[in-house]
Amino acid sequence: MTKTISYSQGILEAFEYVLSHYPESFILGQGVWSPWYVGNSMQGLDKKFGKERVIDSPVSEGVCTGVGVGASLFGHKPIIVHPRMDFMILAMDSIVNQAAKWSYMFAGQAHPCVTIRSIINRGGEQGAQHSQALHSWFAHIPGLRVVMPYSPKDARDLLIASILCNDPVLYIDDRWLYEQEEYVEDIQEIDLSLQGPKVIRAGEDITIVAASYSCFLGVEVAKLLQTEGISCEVVDLRIINPLDITPVLKSIRKTRKVIVLDGGWKNCGLAGEIIASIVENIEPGLLMSPPKRFTISETPAPTSIELEKIYYPTVTDICDFVRTMF
Repeated sequence: MTKTISYSQGILEAFEYVLSHYPESFILGQGVWSPWYVGNSMQGLDKKFGKERVIDSPVSEGVCTGVGVGASLFGHKPIIVHPRMDFMILAMDSIVNQAAKWSYMFAGQAHPCVTIRSIINRGGEQGAQHSQALHSWFAHIPGLRVVMPYSPKDARDLLIASILCNDPVLYIDDRWLYEQEEYVEDIQEIDLSLQGPKVIRAGEDITIVAASYSCFLGVEVAKLLQTEGISCEVVDLRIINPLDITPVLKSIRKTRKVIVLDGGWKNCGLAGEIIASIVENIEPGLLMSPPKRFTISETPAPTSIELEKIYYPTVTDICDFVRTMF
């Protein structure tokens, strides 16, 4: 059966599915009973499944994440929720030193199958300490899968796949995507290890590579430039660790031009890694122009709404940049 769901509804449906079908699963985190913290992406879960399985925690990022890692080693499928990625930094030891390392250190005999949901929550004059997209930090860590869905279908299906995966997974969603809608079919479980980048809009003249909200911007850019006769192919990365560059290279071999969009900073960021991988693997002379990247400004996020309008890239900004490549 086909129906329309929003991105946030996709997350909610994923939680409902896992909690219904896997009794060893539970959710723990700040504000999981509150729409103010997590939008409508968890609405009513505590009432439907009980507050012993959907647990609203104190402000204790490190403790909650540590509990999740420990519980996962004893057969549970915990989902730890961090309503803002910025404050997940307090749980770095559990994520980077523990969850990501256990399977390796114990020769695959221990599987910390914890899913950590981290929300990028920017704009609205929240300022420098509430607005960061730190995905490139975690994509650097071996042993940690990092998922960044763009579409409502992926928001649902990749969350389920993350929770069912035996590896620790950082699932990153962006609140600026919550209202996006898509037709979807009934849930079919998928293997996270088999997922990778997808071409979500075909084109001939230039490849746009992006993930999460940057992918939304890329699609809107492609629609606008199409009216000017510039045909953009958009590749949605979906999984940024481990990173499969093959579909990106296939697209670039067709278009011979590429721009990478990223909602993080330029220095040591995801866009730079994509471009480095392209340069290492694309045949000399194939590209018609140097690969380009478009990121946010190299400063902390402002608080003023007027400065936010300048700080965060718009479709118009990106279109202007792409036009310089022709």
